[in-house]
Amino acid sequence: MNMMASPGQARLHSMLAAGLEVMRIQEDLAARRTNLVAELLRDQKDFFEQQHYPPGDVFDPDTGAQYYYHSHRGDGREHGHFHVFQRPHLLPDRFEPARHVRVGIGRCSPREEIGSHWPRGEQALAHIVGVAMDNYGLPIRLFTVNRWVVDETWFSARDVIAMLDRFELSHGWPVREVNQWLNALLRLFQPEIAELIRRRDAAVEARVRANPRGDALEDRSLEVTASMDISVERRVRQLRRSLSQ
Repeated sequence: MNMMASPGQARLHSMLAAGLEVMRIQEDLAARRTNLVAELLRDQKDFFEQQHYPPGDVFDPDTGAQYYYHSHRGDGREHGHFHVFQRPHLLPDRFEPARHVRVGIGRCSPREEIGSHWPRGEQALAHIVGVAMDNYGLPIRLFTVNRWVVDETWFSARDVIAMLDRFELSHGWPVREVNQWLNALLRLFQPEIAELIRRRDAAVEARVRANPRGDALEDRSLEVTASMDISVERRVRQLRRSLSQ
């Protein structure tokens, strides 16, 4: 009798395949004495904090996936990080911006203030996750941010998680290996990223409760809303153990 894998097992197998792809790309680059960040910055003459690399970001017009790399932390452990986005208007499902009411700000009524300055239509951009890289060009942390940090259009956690499931870079510009690596990394850590996105909303809601007359999405004291250290190798070992049981 043929035994079909359960949906849970199929998902674990998919995540393991993604993890092996991540490791393969990292090892192939290391064998050539380079790494993901070095390859992405190869044609850049200088590297400046806060500037997007590559200039103009990496964007896939077929899927709406987008990312850039930059640096501004300078904490010694982190070299810089990727910011990963999705342009919702290019997805088959319809996503509507979240409705956050700003209370007691300015002269307009609260409802007129809701997201009036957020990018709209084709300019709407949803931040999925940040990926921090160490000085060896390897991923060390995942994180989410408040709306103002990347000037995104705010979507609910449920919608951003749905966008995460659809994220795909289908072309090879500017570095095919970096694009393939990002695709696989987001599949490998999909459950963790989904949890960070839910924690993002919880952090914002907590700030609203603490200061109901402020605008939590523009609160400069709330930048990183959730973060998690990661290890690709440890995640792959965990998946192998789970599938062997």
